[in-house]
Amino acid sequence: MGQGGSIFDGIGGSAMQLHVAMLGLDAAGKTTVLYRLKFDQYINTVPTIGFNCERIRMTTGKAKGTSFTIWDVGGQDKLRPLWQAYTRCTDGIVFVVDSCDVERFEEVKMELHKTARFPENSGVPILVLANKQDLPEARETSEIEKLLALHELSPNHLYHVQPTCAIIGDGLDEALEVLYEMIVKRRKLAKSGKGKPRKS
Repeated sequence: MGQGGSIFDGIGGSAMQLHVAMLGLDAAGKTTVLYRLKFDQYINTVPTIGFNCERIRMTTGKAKGTSFTIWDVGGQDKLRPLWQAYTRCTDGIVFVVDSCDVERFEEVKMELHKTARFPENSGVPILVLANKQDLPEARETSEIEKLLALHELSPNHLYHVQPTCAIIGDGLDEALEVLYEMIVKRRKLAKSGKGKPRKS
């Protein structure tokens, strides 16, 4: 997926087709994010057993015309070994976090870092969606960034933490725009052979 010749040649072009794996613990809101992006409305969902896949076409901003094929993979403990298969050769990783579920932040951190360490994910941009920001107990993005120890990621990982509310769609379009820019930046740096900055 994602890094074949014609796609790579189209850096910054209007017809880019990108493959993205969307991961996160169960109940973080991944499927709600996916269907809000696809249909621009809230759709009541059930826990994902396996995966969902949708193509999202951007209609505004720098990413206008870009198609994101997003694989939303189940987050239950027994399904997480499958994540590696879905991130193989992906253009970007979206990691959805329940901003209120403080008790599981350490588990989120462990799974995120484990995913980032897969050899085939070296340098793949990581977009963290700090979801459920509409709730009063939601932690701020700066705190989530620290709790997930994103600064400990490999120096070649671009990353960004985006506050979102999947139910009403706040922050989602902006998040895909940032992901697009990180992917383009990574490809330009790879093409030029220069080092990669830490954070978007």
